[in-house]
Parts: sequence; structure tokens; C-alpha cells
Amino acid sequence: MNYLKSIKLLSIILAGSLISYSCSDDDDANGGGGDTDTSVRLFASNNSNGNITIYDVTDQSSITSKTLITTSTAADGVYYNSSTDAVIQASRSGLSLEGFNDTTDLLSGVTVDVDLSGTNDMDSPREVAVNGNFYVVADNADVDGNDLTADGRLFVYELNGNAFTLRNVITTDFKLWGITFINNNLYAVVDATNQLAVFNSFLTNTTDATVPASKTIEIEGIVRTHGLTYDSASNVMILTDIGSAMNTQDDGGFHIIENFSNKFSNTTDGGILSVTEQTRVSGASTQLGNPVDVAYDSESETVFIAEAGNNGGRILAFNNIGSGGDIAPAVNNSLASASAVYLSKD
Repeated sequence: MNYLKSIKLLSIILAGSLISYSCSDDDDANGGGGDTDTSVRLFASNNSNGNITIYDVTDQSSITSKTLITTSTAADGVYYNSSTDAVIQASRSGLSLEGFNDTTDLLSGVTVDVDLSGTNDMDSPREVAVNGNFYVVADNADVDGNDLTADGRLFVYELNGNAFTLRNVITTDFKLWGITFINNNLYAVVDATNQLAVFNSFLTNTTDATVPASKTIEIEGIVRTHGLTYDSASNVMILTDIGSAMNTQDDGGFHIIENFSNKFSNTTDGGILSVTEQTRVSGASTQLGNPVDVAYDSESETVFIAEAGNNGGRILAFNNIGSGGDIAPAVNNSLASASAVYLSKD
């Protein structure tokens, strides 16, 4: 075992002793885990060591976790394909997509080989959005070398066998961070703003091109959004707010938008979705300073957050979110430089 792997394994052992939790006061939904016959797992990546942490959050009063050691030293967007038992993440150190098969039965602390690999085309990969065999990665790097002009790129990969093949690259006229598909439409956070954009029928853009968003709106009440997630069963969109980039400890939050599809449709291009049509969670008790990504379990109404800043990084979960406000997290686990989360229920 080389020096880097030894250090990474030692960090896993130390981190394993730090897992903490608290129970929700809400007795509904089996303590926040939903159907007891359903396994609920949260996959997390980080920019501290590039490893993948898998939390079993089926029962929030008894959370377990394991960590897979990767060859990456920093990573961002993460995705789990339950049909193939494969975890895929965007490697920020390798500038590529990397995937690992048959992860369910692996033990914590094992070093995993890359089973699904791609070319290192990107400069600053962030979130990953998946539609069928297509994997789209938002790249936050400056495209034209001019800091005064906002731009970004969306790398479109197709998974064929064990290889991610770059199909095309879409350049945007705004900086990117979080992305997610709703049907065939790609929703994207407009980084450094409170805006949300959508590219309708995104995958029909099959060549390298600069493509304007189909529609962009402002989300009132947000300072600077980063992460987003959408739940089709409940028609709920959740966006995170990192607040000031200079404050990574206590000015963050997240916004819950119910009946999202109708509210977004009813907001004109360039218009504002009123804060009165949203629910905001923020405040000192939340321990939200730099919430960079989010996942949502609509069955238990639990919001999971990758918090990159507060006390060096955390994985947080919030129950009883209906009224918003200054809510203490029901789950609070340390994860240095947490960067992305993905929820799987199977």
C-alpha cells in the first residue's frame, strides 16, 4: 500500500468514529426513513480526499456508513445506478467521470479500481445529471479567459459498455454549478446569482455549440444558489443558498418550492418567483454556511445537504421542514469538504 492510500485509509478509520445522529421528533415515516422494507442510502463525494462515503439512512436513529477509497484526491457530482450497482462521480483531480461497479457488498476502507472510465476533458467539474445513458457534467471553469464575462460548459458523455464517451460540449453564457434533469429538460443553477435556468429538450443539442437557456428566472430570497434537486413524485424543487462566498459558516440556507412545475411555468422569462411561494430554512441552528448540494426524500420529507464550509464540512439532514425557519439538523455527520450528495431508495 503506497503512502497516499495509507493516509486516506487512516482518515477513514478516524472519520468512522465521528458519525453522529439525532432522532426526529416526527413519528411519521418510520423515523425519517420511509418504508422499513426499503433501503435508503445517501452517496457523498468530497474535495478533501476524493473518496466516496455511503450512508445507510434507512433508520435515522441508527445510521451506518462505509467509505470507498478511490484514486481521486478531489471529487464533486455523484450518482448511483441501482440497476447496475455502480457509483459514478466527477473526479476533480482526474478531470473525468469515474465509476465503480458492484459496490453494495464492498467493505469500508477497500480501495476500488475504476470500472467505468472517461477521458479527462474537463477543467473544473461540478454536478452530474443523468438521463438514460447520457451523463452531463457542469464545468465551472472560465471558458474565454475573461473574468468579466460569465460562461460555463456542459460536457455530454454517453456511457457505452465500460467507457464514458464525450459526445459534445455545450457552452453557456453564465457560470454553472448544480444541474438536474426534469424529463428531457435540463435545469441549471446560474452560479454567483439567485437565478435558475432551463434548457428545454437539452439532449437534442448534439454538436459543440453555444446554446442560450430557454428560460431564466430569479428565486427571490436567495443570495447565491449552488445545489438543486427535484422530486417528481411530490413536484418539489429544492435549491441551496450559500449566502456570501466570504462567509462559509452560518449564512446559508435552502428553499423548498412546492408545486414547482406550475410556479416555474407561471413565472415569465426574466421574472421573479416570489419568496412568498417558497419555504426557507436558515439560521444559526441549521449549521448551514456553504450548502453546495442537496438531495430529498419526499416520503419522509427529509432534506439532505452536502455542507462544505461549516466546521470543515458536514452531511446534514433536516426533518420537520414544512414551516421552514431556524431548524436544527436531525442528522449531523462530519465529512471534510463535502461536495455532492445523491439519494437512492431500493
